[in-house]
Amino acid sequence: MEWFGQAREWAGQARGRLYAAPATPFDASGAARPEFATEYFRALVAAGADGLAIAAHTGRGPHLSAPVRTELIRTARRAGAATVAGVENAAEVAVAAAAGAEAVLVFPVPGDTSSVLRRLDELWAAAELPLIAFDLYTAPYPDATFAAIVEHPAVAAVKLARLSEAIACQDRIALVRDRGKLAVTGEDRMFGASLTWGAETALVGIAAAAVGLTRAVLDTFSGSDLPAFREATRRLDAFAATTFREPFDGYVQRMAWIAGAEGLLPPDLLTDPYAPPLPHDEKARVLAAFGRLASDQPARAS
Repeated sequence: MEWFGQAREWAGQARGRLYAAPATPFDASGAARPEFATEYFRALVAAGADGLAIAAHTGRGPHLSAPVRTELIRTARRAGAATVAGVENAAEVAVAAAAGAEAVLVFPVPGDTSSVLRRLDELWAAAELPLIAFDLYTAPYPDATFAAIVEHPAVAAVKLARLSEAIACQDRIALVRDRGKLAVTGEDRMFGASLTWGAETALVGIAAAAVGLTRAVLDTFSGSDLPAFREATRRLDAFAATTFREPFDGYVQRMAWIAGAEGLLPPDLLTDPYAPPLPHDEKARVLAAFGRLASDQPARAS
């Protein structure tokens, strides 16, 4: 299959990596405060994230200005992270490239196959950054369109985030791998399963905090200790059941609270201004569940 050299090279380098999609620090007024991201991003890398996905959905990318995007991407680079950026249009690709992003995660936009492919052409032409296509449960691509996306020469990888559609996730991972492209899991609620189905890299919002839980699943999957993989998956699944639940878009606020509980973000920068209404006791419930997981540390392998 024809694909651009930059895309092929990036896919090879990204294989096996964990990209955490961090929250963007927002103050109580709803203003983005990227200047406070430095220690947070460094902590994610220190805890096991190989890369950071800036301005992804977890970071409320569609709502960020160009200066905020630029500062966040540069901060991620200074933290020593491989860096990708969420984008919707060619202008955002140009910003990402100028700030040092290595690839871009393309938010899905509905359209027929021809218009979707033209958009990929435009995004590639903006900076020749490898594209990570995004098959999202709220806007899944039809089969024919998805197949055409995978075969686009600028597409290095495809992130699957089908949430509860296991068969769709399995089938599309298989198609991506059959075409020689990199299958990226974004399946926070079926993370371990998606690895067994063939995903080779992860880009997930569930790693916006408590990175070690996600890292453990990846590490044990690549080893030979099946009980360790089962235990790591059990713990991550329990964490996901607490954070990725109805209303699902509330996960950003839940992850920010957990980042605060870990000391990754200061208490006055834990607001998600785009969160849906959540129950009044939601924060206490989430932090209590996280506290139980944190105190239930598995035995270290000998």
